[in-house]
Amino acid sequence: MINQGLSLHIGINQVDPACYGQWEGKLQACESDARAMAMIAKSQGLTNQLLLTQEATRNNVLDKIRQAADQLTPGDLYFLSYAGHGGQVPDTSGDESDGLDETWCLYDGQLLDDELTMAFCDFKEGVRILLISDSCHSGTVSRHNMEAPDVPEIGPDGIGFRCMYPKAALTTYRSNRKFYDQIKTVIPNPLPVPKASIKSITACRDNQSAADGKANGFFTSNLLKVWDNGSFSGDYETFFEKLERKMKWKTFWNGNKQEPVFIKEEPMLDTFREPFRI
Repeated sequence: MINQGLSLHIGINQVDPACYGQWEGKLQACESDARAMAMIAKSQGLTNQLLLTQEATRNNVLDKIRQAADQLTPGDLYFLSYAGHGGQVPDTSGDESDGLDETWCLYDGQLLDDELTMAFCDFKEGVRILLISDSCHSGTVSRHNMEAPDVPEIGPDGIGFRCMYPKAALTTYRSNRKFYDQIKTVIPNPLPVPKASIKSITACRDNQSAADGKANGFFTSNLLKVWDNGSFSGDYETFFEKLERKMKWKTFWNGNKQEPVFIKEEPMLDTFREPFRI
């Protein structure tokens, strides 16, 4: 039984060019996605917080996650969602087989996957974490590489992709190399394993891009259809299967197909088929 639930919803429609080698990374629907996730959380009785664009800094995001880790106790739920660009920086510690760390592109800098894992390690055993990420590279909880397509950010149909294209990724890293390399020096290698129970539902596989939209991202819009204003009934596996079917047949203007990813990292194996509740 959940004693309490907290949630944090991040939506970033543009990054600070000064922190990304003058790349602005403009998107359309990420703030709307964050608000939609917050409405779901509120409907389920969770206390929620929003961090939108300029508010979604590295310090703010990590501080909110740490505050939740301090507050939550076994049986509680933490719902974390992200909508924005996904990026990559070179792995300097040698813990990535592909030589790259995957990132969330927060407003004033990228948040490495290792940093997110370390933040999750602060949660107590018995706390359950649900992570939903509508971004490119979002399937990389399994720590695999994604080759980012070098395509225009907005296509002829007005739809762009939440992918930090290679030139921007390289320029960003070169402009801030000392900062990103320093992060890795204070992170343990190998990474510790979080004690909390973690489920993630993310927008695409490692070799695919996540589409933006005018109202919501492609992934989020389909997730909302499956959720159906809270009328969905079933467990996490059923929810994901319905989401996967809805997304399956779409091919975008650049030939990209987008397939969601469901990953379970749970010490509490008997909760694999718990009802889908957030």
